[in-house]
Amino acid sequence: MATFSVKPSQRFQLPDWQTNSYLLSTNAERQRDASHQIRQEARILRNETNNQTIWDEHDNRTRLAERIDTVNRWKEMLDKLLTDLDAEIDALTQMKELAEQNLQAKNLPMDVAIECLTLRESRRDIDFVRDPVETELRKEVEVIEATKKALQQKINQAFEQLCLLQEVQQQLNLDHRGKMETLEIDRGCLSLNIKAPNISLKINPARVPKGSTTLQQWDDFSQFNKNRAEAEMKSATELREAIALTIAETNNELEAQRVATEFAFRKRLQEIEKVYSELKWQEKNTVEEIAELQEDIRRLEEDLRRKILNLKLVHTRLESRTYRPNVELCRDQAQYGLTDEIHQLEATIHALKQKLAQTQDALDALNKHLARLQADIACKANSMLLDTKCLDTRRKLTVPAEKFVPEVDTFNRTTNRILSPLKTCHLELE
Repeated sequence: MATFSVKPSQRFQLPDWQTNSYLLSTNAERQRDASHQIRQEARILRNETNNQTIWDEHDNRTRLAERIDTVNRWKEMLDKLLTDLDAEIDALTQMKELAEQNLQAKNLPMDVAIECLTLRESRRDIDFVRDPVETELRKEVEVIEATKKALQQKINQAFEQLCLLQEVQQQLNLDHRGKMETLEIDRGCLSLNIKAPNISLKINPARVPKGSTTLQQWDDFSQFNKNRAEAEMKSATELREAIALTIAETNNELEAQRVATEFAFRKRLQEIEKVYSELKWQEKNTVEEIAELQEDIRRLEEDLRRKILNLKLVHTRLESRTYRPNVELCRDQAQYGLTDEIHQLEATIHALKQKLAQTQDALDALNKHLARLQADIACKANSMLLDTKCLDTRRKLTVPAEKFVPEVDTFNRTTNRILSPLKTCHLELE
């Protein structure tokens, strides 16, 4: 008879099977409910986080755009300030160069004034006087020194102001470069999106970088640079106006002094010419008087010789009449007449000798005075020549150097060469 083999295993009861089925079904429903709840919560979370992310990205994009606009406005302001600053530096540099040219131009008037003073040191004797011309020349030297000092002071101020402007320019350039880099970075950030290939996670991106500043500090720094640049440009503009005013004032002062000095020269030349003409007239009359006096001395000497001959004649007659014999040797009218003639001739000869001596003394005095006149005339001629040379030298102040030709020959100094300039001076004074 055949046997039935039963596999040895645990046998569950039917209630267990039913309970298991129930539990599986119940758990499935519970798991589905839980999954459904999670799915709903996940959808809500996704919606909320997507909206939050979108609005956050939009807000920050707006903030970036506003920041870019703010930085760009400052950059444009810096562009304008740098342009104005460059123009101001160029203008101040040109004004400084103009002041330096004016300062350099003062060397010629100074050299001319000193040359005139040196030339006038060659005056001789009584003509070596401290006259108004010398006073004006020394005043001119003082005016030139004062103008050079004023111009040099303005040049130094311009140099210092240029240094300040260049310092501000350097600071603005640094600020401008910083804002340009910032704009480039922020614009790059604004252009990024989630599809950009160069985005990645970074280590601690929310850290505060070392050396970072607050918005107020940034704004104060930019405002300070702007205010300083505007203040320095205002100072430079005022300085340029002051330099231009100084140049005009110094040129006017120097021109007024030049006119005063040359007027004093012409007036002094006219005075010397007047005295020179008077002395020449006195010389001419003195020479004529000497010639007439010499002629009178010759005539006095001739008369004296004749009177001596007459006296010899009378002496000879009286001596001869002493040899009359005996009673013929009487004191007759002829004797008395000859005796009276002797006394008269002796008195006449004495008077003629006295007058001759007086005339010779007068001639000596005239000759000595003529020598003094001629010496003084030579001094006046020398003074006129020197002052004329000074006036000719001063033509350098009004005639361009390439057109300047000396009118007075300093190697052949003659009084004839100064007559035409003296007449010109006389006409100008009139």
